[in-house]
Amino acid sequence: MIQEKKRTFNVFAASKGLRSTRQRDNILDVFLATHQHVSVEELYLKVKAVSQGVGQATVYRTLKLFVEAGLAREILLHDGQTRYEHVLAGEHHDHLVCTGCNSIIEFENETIEQLQDEIAARHGFMIRSHKLEIYGLCSRCRT
Repeated sequence: MIQEKKRTFNVFAASKGLRSTRQRDNILDVFLATHQHVSVEELYLKVKAVSQGVGQATVYRTLKLFVEAGLAREILLHDGQTRYEHVLAGEHHDHLVCTGCNSIIEFENETIEQLQDEIAARHGFMIRSHKLEIYGLCSRCRT
């Protein structure tokens, strides 16, 4: 799976006329090894531990390329902070976002998915994509 994503990104980068760089490869490796929603700053700190010469602006630009290539998804939180997550082919989930600590809980619910499809069909609407983010307080912040 990781090798396939690397190949996907390399094909995308080549189609954009971008040459392969060690910095971009390191950023991709660290991003793919991260199993959480990360901000640019968080990913930068992880990458910096592996590759000293990478700047925060490079991480930011590279994350934008991952989104454009279809390997990452941006989640803009209520406080203006953008986080990034992996995109897995055929996989979909929604988010519970804590407005206290900014934690993100992923969930799947077939009933919600079916209801969205029914509503779209009722209105003659074809869904191409969607995202559901529910904002509130997690159990830790409520206590």
